[in-house]
Formats: sequence, C-alpha cells, structure tokens
Amino acid sequence: MRTINIQPISAEAFASYGDLIDCSGAPDKIINQGLCGRYHDRAELDFGDGQAGLSLFNAEPRALPMPLLMMERHPDGSQAFVPMSETGFLVIVAADEDAAPGLPIAFETTPGQAINFHRGTWHGVLTPLSAPGLFAVVDRIGQGGNLEEHWFESPYQVARP
Repeated sequence: MRTINIQPISAEAFASYGDLIDCSGAPDKIINQGLCGRYHDRAELDFGDGQAGLSLFNAEPRALPMPLLMMERHPDGSQAFVPMSETGFLVIVAADEDAAPGLPIAFETTPGQAINFHRGTWHGVLTPLSAPGLFAVVDRIGQGGNLEEHWFESPYQVARP
C-alpha cells in the first residue's frame, strides 16, 4: 500500500487547493468597543447556481494509519469546514489530473484553524482525528448534483511520519 505522510498545514502549502482560515496576523478591524478583532473575509466562497448554506456535520473520529479509498470534489461550489471544537483535523487534497485526483497530499490543522476548499478541488472526506467531530460547513445548496467521487484501484495509507 502506498503511504502518504501527514504534514502540518500552512497557508502557502494549501493555497492551490483552498484557503487556510485562522487568526494569523493583525486583525483587519477592531470592533465591539475595542474588545474584538475582526479578521475579515478569510475565504473565497464561490458558488455557481444555488446559494451558500450553513450545515452542521457530526463526523466520527478516524484512527491513524488510515486507508484512503476515495476522494471527492464539488464542481459547483466551494466547501468550508469550520470545527466547533478546539481540535485539529486531517485534510487530504490532490491536484486534478485528467478528471481524476493526482497524488494526494495530507495536512493536519491545529486548534483554531478551519479550511475552505476551492470549487472543483479533489479532497478526502471530513476527517476528525479526535472527538468531538462537530463542524459547521458552508457549501452550495441548490438544484442538481454537486458531487463527483473517485475510488482508487489501489488505496493509499495516510500516516504520521
């Protein structure tokens, strides 16, 4: 089985797949009588037809090493995963190669980080590594399908180095 080693996520390493959403740098604005820093417009939300929707996902934690059997993408809209707990989670992405995922890359977020996949980005499923696996998800709500899946003939294994 081919192994993919998990690496820490950074805005630069993740940029071609989506947005790393966090409170890095100085706030764009101080609000609420000077008691709150606003980090404004941190993700490129992109939807074809339809509209942005906010849903809650409650995913079961996964154990490592973990088999990667399939990846998916959403051609009609971006998809943001915002954890509702102070835990990191696993993010798996791949470049598109002839309408299929290329070599997958695995990242691990840290507490306080969220991600937004750009429209059409191949990615693994929502993968918390510890409980609770509760996430707010912002994605396209609308008519028609917005999901493509690719199942690997030979699965990968995702592990810590």
